[in-house]
Order: sequence, then structure tokens, then C-alpha cells
Amino acid sequence: MTGDDGGVLGAEADPSSNEPAVERRAPAAAWFLRPVLEVARGLLDAHLVRTTPEGSVVVRVTEVEAYAGETDPASHAFKGPNRRNATMFGPPGRLYVYRHMGLHHCVNVVCGEPGSARAVLLRAGEVVEGVDLATARRMVRGVVRTPVDVARGPARLADALGLTLADDGASLCAGDSLELRVLARPVAPGVVRTGPRVGVGAPGADPDRFPWRLWLAGEPTVSAFRGPSQPRRRTGQTSAVGLVRGRDARRSSGEQRS
Repeated sequence: MTGDDGGVLGAEADPSSNEPAVERRAPAAAWFLRPVLEVARGLLDAHLVRTTPEGSVVVRVTEVEAYAGETDPASHAFKGPNRRNATMFGPPGRLYVYRHMGLHHCVNVVCGEPGSARAVLLRAGEVVEGVDLATARRMVRGVVRTPVDVARGPARLADALGLTLADDGASLCAGDSLELRVLARPVAPGVVRTGPRVGVGAPGADPDRFPWRLWLAGEPTVSAFRGPSQPRRRTGQTSAVGLVRGRDARRSSGEQRS
């Protein structure tokens, strides 16, 4: 079935449920040309599908953060283009993947007009297909305490999908190894919560100017908020990457900026 904008529509529902089918579509290129906050809201409850020779993993996005290029003090693009952020200044509808502190990959969706460097960080999600593969990828990087934790946080989400720096600039419109399926109708406003972005300090932390973290209310996969000076609480568990590396991971995994 084809939508009015040329996107492909699909209905998804549990056949044993009385809930209505949820329609998601592969958006046309023009969908990504909108303002960053519109795209951020449109990404909530979307499915990101990643297919590799190992299999497919589908993550339902439950939390995002918007970043507005050279007008946003928290953006990687605030001081203009460079080698690291070049993808942000390119055409929309592509992934901007970066590595944080040499440990974690984080995934953003580039949007807006080319050159505007708008991007939406995918902060957290629920693995709805390919749970075993996603969990195995996460176990290589560290401990997985519960299924809720598999893609809870931007670094975990990237790991679950198997996305790395090699995927920086990958198109979401080509429909090859990556496919984005957004809701045919955006989530209802009453379901969306907003607040300051995680781990952001200085002017970019102003909650009145930048309440640009958006999440789905009541979702257990949404990450806990903390400011730039709040370390993550220790759990007493160590990971396969070792105590020192685990300490650095706990300190930095929430401080994901686009």
C-alpha cells in the first residue's frame, strides 16, 4: 500500500489483540526536510530496521534529543563544519554516527535543509524484533541486566543495531540494510513528554530555551535524566570490558550530544 507522499504503508498489530493496527511508513525524502523538532517528534514510536548477514534487528524509538546546528551550543556543529561532523551538513535522511570518548557509538538522524546541520539523537528504544541478536551484540560490550536495558541509552541502541562509524552517512531512504518506518500519524501530544537534554551543560542546558529531549510517557526503556555533573549510579556489576573501562562507560554513556 502506498501513502500520499509516496511512502510505503504497513499495518502492524498483534492478531490476538483488540488494539487497532498501527500504520508505519518508509518516509519520502521530503519528510526529513522539516524543522528538527518536528522530525524529532515524528521519530517517536518509529521503527528502525537494521539488516546484516547475521539477521535483522528492529528497534522502536522511545526517546530522542533534537540539536540545531550552529544555533545550538550543545550541538557538535555549533562551531561549524569539521571532519567529524561533516555528515550533519550534508543531505538529510542520513545517519550521523560518532564515537563518544573513544568507547561508544551514538546514532543521529540528519534533517532540515542541507547545510543547516540539524540532527536528532536516538537516545533509547525497545527491541521489538531480533532480540537474541541485539542482546548478543550488547553482551560483547557489557552486562545486560534485563531485556528493557538492551537499547536503553544511545550507546546501547547503537550496539543493539550493530551500527558503527562505518555507517556514518548511511541513507535511510535507500531501503537496503537500513530502513526507517515512521507512524502514518504522529503520536498524540498527550503521550509525549519533553525536558532538558541529558548530560548537557552551559547554555545548552537552559530548560526554557532547549526542552529538546522528547520521550514517550510511561515507557520503561526511556533513560534516566541526569545533568552534566551527575555520574550514573553504580550497580555493583562489572562487565566484560573490565573495571576501568566499565567505570568510564558508566560515567559517559548518558552524555550523548549530537
